[in-house]
Amino acid sequence: MGMQGRKAVVIVTCFVLVSMLAGTDTGSCQTPRKVKTKLGIEMVLIPAGEFTMGNAQGRPDEKPVHKVKVASFYMDTHLVTQEQYEMLMKTNPSRWKNPKNPVEQIRWSDAVRYLNARSQAEGLEPCYDLKTWKCDFGANGYRLPTEAEWEYACRGGTKTKYFFGDDARKLGVFGWYKENAGSRPRPVGQKLPNPWGLYDIYGNVAEWCNDHYQLDYYNSSASENPRGPASGKARVLRGGSWDSPASRCTNSYRDKDNPGYADVCFGYDVYGFRAVRRAAAK
Repeated sequence: MGMQGRKAVVIVTCFVLVSMLAGTDTGSCQTPRKVKTKLGIEMVLIPAGEFTMGNAQGRPDEKPVHKVKVASFYMDTHLVTQEQYEMLMKTNPSRWKNPKNPVEQIRWSDAVRYLNARSQAEGLEPCYDLKTWKCDFGANGYRLPTEAEWEYACRGGTKTKYFFGDDARKLGVFGWYKENAGSRPRPVGQKLPNPWGLYDIYGNVAEWCNDHYQLDYYNSSASENPRGPASGKARVLRGGSWDSPASRCTNSYRDKDNPGYADVCFGYDVYGFRAVRRAAAK
C-alpha cells in the first residue's frame, strides 16, 4: 500500500472512531507516526506526555490516582504473533495454533528471551541480562513496556475508563473478550485500534509488563518514568484477555502472575506481549 493509501486508512479510522465515540473524552485524533523495523514489524511512536494513572473507583491496587510523566517510545502496533515468535525462537508454545494469532502460553521469561533475540537479529543491544533478569533501560534494543508506559499508550490521550469512553457495551468493537471471543484468542488486528493506532490493547491476550507487581506501589511510585518496585515475586499483566470480562479490560486494571523464571513454570493461553523500544535509540 502506498503512502496515500495509508493516509486514507488512517483518516477513515479516525472518522469511524470520532463518529462512534461522539460525546466521550477521547483526546485528539492525530495520525500516529509508524515505522517498520528491520524484521518488518510495525511500531508506532508514542509521544512523550503526562497522564493521570489509576482509577479512583477501581480496586485498591489502582489507587491512588496520580500524575505520571512518560518519555516517548516506540511500541508494537500488534501483539507479537506466533509466526514472529517462531521465526526467532524456532518453537511455538501456543495452545491455539495459528500463525496470525498472538503467541500465548508465554511466561514473562519467554517474552524477554524473545526480545533479546529480536534485538540481536537487528544488530541492537539486548536489554535483558538473562542471569539476573534485570533490564537495561539505556540499551537500544527491545524490551517489555513498563506498567506506566502500557497504561499511557492504552489510554491514547483519553481520560475515561476505556479509551472509547465509559460504556463497556462498546468494547466488542475494539477487542476480543469473554463476551465475543468464542472462548479462544483471535488473529491480531481484526478490531479497531485505539487513538494512537494500537490494536488488541484490550483483550485477546493479557500483556506482560516489565514491572514487578506490588499492591500498594502507587503510594510510592515515581512521578516521571516509573519502572516499578525493585523486586517482587510476580510481574504485572495488563489489558485482559479473550477469557476476561469487560471489567478486566480497562485502562487501569492490574493483573499479575509468576514470571516463570524456572522451566517448571508454565505460561497460560491467555498471556502474551508486545515490544517497546526507547525513542532515542539509534
